[in-house]
Amino acid sequence: MTEQTIGNLPGSAGPARARVLNRGGFRQRFLEGRTVGVAALIAILGFLTLYPFGMLLYGSLHSTPPGMAGEFNLHGYAEVFSAPAMLILLNTVGISLAKTIPSLTLAVFLAWIIARTDTPWASKLEVLITLPFFIPPILTAMAWAMLGNPQVGLLNTLWKWMTGSTTSPINVYSYGGVVWHMIQYSTPFLFLFIVDIFRAMDPALEESSRMCGASRWRTFRNITLVLMMPALTNSFILSFIRGMENFESPLFFGTPAKITVMTTEIYNSINHHATPDYQYATAIGFTAMILMFALVFMQWRILRGRTFTTVTGKGYQPKVMKLGKWRWATFAFCILFFFVTVILPVSQLFIGSFFRFFGFYQWDMLTLEHYRNVFSSSEIWRGFINTMLLGLLGASLTMALGSIVAYISIRTKWRGRRLIDALAWLPWMMPGMVLGIGFLWAFAMLPGPIPIYGTIWALLLAYITLGTPVSVRVMTGAYAQLSFDLEECSRVHGATFFQTLWRILVALAWPSFAVGWVLTFFMIMRELSASILLYSVGSEVLSVVLMKLWANGLAEQVSVIGLMMMLLVIAFRWLQLSVLKRHISTL
Repeated sequence: MTEQTIGNLPGSAGPARARVLNRGGFRQRFLEGRTVGVAALIAILGFLTLYPFGMLLYGSLHSTPPGMAGEFNLHGYAEVFSAPAMLILLNTVGISLAKTIPSLTLAVFLAWIIARTDTPWASKLEVLITLPFFIPPILTAMAWAMLGNPQVGLLNTLWKWMTGSTTSPINVYSYGGVVWHMIQYSTPFLFLFIVDIFRAMDPALEESSRMCGASRWRTFRNITLVLMMPALTNSFILSFIRGMENFESPLFFGTPAKITVMTTEIYNSINHHATPDYQYATAIGFTAMILMFALVFMQWRILRGRTFTTVTGKGYQPKVMKLGKWRWATFAFCILFFFVTVILPVSQLFIGSFFRFFGFYQWDMLTLEHYRNVFSSSEIWRGFINTMLLGLLGASLTMALGSIVAYISIRTKWRGRRLIDALAWLPWMMPGMVLGIGFLWAFAMLPGPIPIYGTIWALLLAYITLGTPVSVRVMTGAYAQLSFDLEECSRVHGATFFQTLWRILVALAWPSFAVGWVLTFFMIMRELSASILLYSVGSEVLSVVLMKLWANGLAEQVSVIGLMMMLLVIAFRWLQLSVLKRHISTL
């Protein structure tokens, strides 16, 4: 008999050998496909992160604007290290530090109230405390510019009416105004990071300190804060970076007071000079990037070799501190924070939308004209449609990319996963204004057949880049909670890799995906610093439209659009909390 005939006989080893060969061929195809997929993912992330970073360096050395012939020199860095520019950099660092320290202190106190005390309705208060983070900063900046205007601001007007004084106690056009507005966003941002750390900490560690005779304050200082050091340093660095990249607060409150920071200097160098000084602006951005890398490296050196174990293998029940009558004081403090950061600015937008002129609040000035103008404006509707399109598409693509990156980083040991993870986290240290100018050079230098420069797709790519670290963080936490046994069981029962990914991991992690999607959508809706550099006629988003209306003195129409955006914020925030609540109830 031939070998082929023997292979077909009952009981022969031919079919088993064929199955082995088929499995070997499938494994080989899988490995080849995996290599191609990983290479493609690295190429995508490299285009979104390394390419604009490299073009940022290129632009800082090139003497002419993007797309024009020029020479390479160090004139941009010579300007950066001149006395006026160094003063601007020190100004930026000082303002960021001035807002980070009180923000971190306030966030720790609020997190302690919510997580470790018996303050009434703590879960409701947590939602109210975090709400300012989801409101676009440009809205509250414009609202506080109307509230704290030293001439016709509503708060100053009320003060003069109540006291008969002729002086204004509040002037938002100052260093204090810049820092105050930044604190309103930095505090809930830090609170989101810190509150869960308080919840996860084993109270036995603090109880042991108390049993050894330490006071509450000493226990909090020597035990609680020390164990929270990684979270606090992470929060401090992230908040400081966000302060360095802040654009709205210095633009609205600093510019009238002749206060210049890094982001407004970049913006002014490109938009408010007779000849845009791209080299100087790009050199500032690249210098800021190096400074932020140095901060992250310093944090790594501080925490290297130290351990901070706060969750042990022993079971424990988180305990709350009984405050007695003081619990109503902590409750009132949380309500006060919500009132100042949300109710006041939203009320100003509401009032301003119904009066003919900002600052003139008489009954005969009531009107609905601003609503008619807004709803009949083609530019505003175009900005709204662009924002919704970029928000829906950008959030979906960003979460899809983040899900893939998180899966490879957490669930596999594939070659190249560390590089993928590093590329995905790089934008976290790239301020929106810096990334925007990097993409300006990047898109302008692309070959002619790739028309991205000046289109809405330039904004989309910038939003995906800025949102990728958030999506990776959300999905990394979701995947880390899933046992590897789930995948192994699925594969043992014959499911393919993609069937396992879709039916097991995606099915179990979809609530986190939905929460991350809403967070990313909020980020896109509130983004201004990169948008203001990358938009063109026809691709304006709402934040850019708002800024243009404000610059033209149409504060009343700004109030109307602000209320519309607030309704969107409330709707999507409700959606996020509903998904999260259903997710928790099913665990």
